Amino acid sequence: MPELPEVSTFQKYFDGTSLHQRIESVEVQDAMIIRNVSGEEFIDRMTGRTFLSTYRRGKYLFARMDNDEHLLLHFGMTGDLNYYSEPEERTKYERFVFHFDNGRHLGFDCPRKFAKIRYIEDLAGYIADIKLGEDALVITDADFLKQTEGKTATIKGFLLNQSHLAGVGNLYADEICYQTGIHPASRVNNLSETQKLDIYGAMQRILQEAINRNAYYKDYPENWFWEWRKEGEPGPNGEGIVQRTKIAGRTTYYIEGIQELY
Repeated sequence: MPELPEVSTFQKYFDGTSLHQRIESVEVQDAMIIRNVSGEEFIDRMTGRTFLSTYRRGKYLFARMDNDEHLLLHFGMTGDLNYYSEPEERTKYERFVFHFDNGRHLGFDCPRKFAKIRYIEDLAGYIADIKLGEDALVITDADFLKQTEGKTATIKGFLLNQSHLAGVGNLYADEICYQTGIHPASRVNNLSETQKLDIYGAMQRILQEAINRNAYYKDYPENWFWEWRKEGEPGPNGEGIVQRTKIAGRTTYYIEGIQELY
């Protein structure tokens, strides 16, 4: 599933193609991913609207319209955006498309239909209802430490809990733990304040670096654990052995002998 850096890339794409253009018409080919209104109501509400800005919070992208309501784009595993001019550029798995006044189109592609599209009338109310935590790149170190108070979960489980902070997913959580030398099964309450701040710093650094590289995995640093996740093989620099296990219900990779369990 796209994590914070990937959704940041979607946000750049959306902003660069679709802001300040009036939606002349809407076409819905498959309304399954539109979760809180019917396809017909979606067409009715979106037609004539103009996107003015976007707001990303964790893995969620909200597009603000000229009526101060929002379109939520939650991409799931296979959601994607496609801005195009000619009909032959339409993708095979386009589920709906906005036709703009300028003659171009923004299609939403989703082969596996795991995306979640919602029409949001009250953004603050929706964020409160789903208990979405502060964005992982916006949260301060002080608020991060406050979130850890009294927590007995594993550090990986804590990082993945979107009500604590929003945006960190499975792969980046493993990377954060690797770069801080902390075993992902370590309990939050067993970590010192210094270790927690190290985790916070690594989280900010890793997510920002991924954004800077447009979340293009092949361009990530060679010494990131990302490139070395092969069970039984040596880790980066030939140190330790890569192990695989389940932590917080998710497949987890770590390096035995390098990441300490607390």
